[in-house]
Amino acid sequence: MNQKNVPRQRGKGGRPPKDNPATHRLTVNLTDTQHAEFLTMYEQSGVASLSGFIAARIFGAEFRVIQTDASAVDFVMKLSAFYGQIRSVGVNYNQVVKQLHTTFGEKKALSMLYNLEQQTIEIAQIGRGVLTLCEEFKGKILTEQP
Repeated sequence: MNQKNVPRQRGKGGRPPKDNPATHRLTVNLTDTQHAEFLTMYEQSGVASLSGFIAARIFGAEFRVIQTDASAVDFVMKLSAFYGQIRSVGVNYNQVVKQLHTTFGEKKALSMLYNLEQQTIEIAQIGRGVLTLCEEFKGKILTEQP
């Protein structure tokens, strides 16, 4: 009967506390032009958080500008999508071979497999070409940037 009167002990829930929490806050008043310049510097830095950018600038961290070439990003995205399509062909290859053997006779299946093999060789050559283009592009971009 005494158990009803004893309060139940609950475990500590929630997120564990930080070792060194940032609790001190500073405010700075900027003019419109200063604020615009500050935001431009922040966007160019590529830092994820505004507070991290401010702390890095105050404590003398190196200011780096990250520039993204839109044409390079577009080229890489299209090349990656194309290479992904080439890889997806390989996924269906086994299903096609199995269907050929079950649907057609031995001679017809072998002749169709020969055609499929020739097309597969061509796709593999294109895939190698895509990879060499990627390597050339990476070498070109890395030599241009300091």
